[in-house]
Amino acid sequence: MAKQLDYHTLRAIFTRFQDAEPEPKGELDHVNVYTLVVAVALSAQATDAGVNRATKELFKIADTPQKMLDLGEEGLIEHIKTIGLYRNKAKNVIKLSRILVEDYGGEVPNSRAALQSLPGVGRKTANVVLNMWWRQPAQAVDTHIFRVGNRSGIAPGKDVDAVERAIEDHIPADFQLHAHHWLILHGRYHCKARKPMCGTCIIRDLCKFEDKNL
Repeated sequence: MAKQLDYHTLRAIFTRFQDAEPEPKGELDHVNVYTLVVAVALSAQATDAGVNRATKELFKIADTPQKMLDLGEEGLIEHIKTIGLYRNKAKNVIKLSRILVEDYGGEVPNSRAALQSLPGVGRKTANVVLNMWWRQPAQAVDTHIFRVGNRSGIAPGKDVDAVERAIEDHIPADFQLHAHHWLILHGRYHCKARKPMCGTCIIRDLCKFEDKNL
């Protein structure tokens, strides 16, 4: 675990991220906030690309909680059976859809506590939805962010909660909205787990990763 970088270094890093990608986007396809919740819930231990393939046709016929209930668990499974843990995920999607219909009038709530109370929706999923849909500076820490944060010194922490706090406490406020997307994309395409592309990394001179692959 690298030592926490200072404010000025963090500002320089995120300025470079911003210059390279001013408006970073999440890569999960969705058509409204409900389908975003479903897509993120399905993405646990699965790739975004795999989820997008499965939901392409699903969201054409089930883009509201009631339509998902009308489709039913077995109908949902037919669309998502290429995704890992699909049976358990299907159960959770049907359960959360029923709760949204019965308790929230079919609308997705915009509070972290309410989102986390839904089956299959943890803190990471809630933070993704809050950030992507309601543009709150919520930090959804996945394996990419955990790796980048610890390797580089951007947001070191022993667990995902500690990394989330490090981002919130240390990254300059004007970069908070897009911070988790910049870090995810950097980890997915540059600071890879096995073969980090340090030689072409735009922050290599500022990063504290001791085993840089140059």
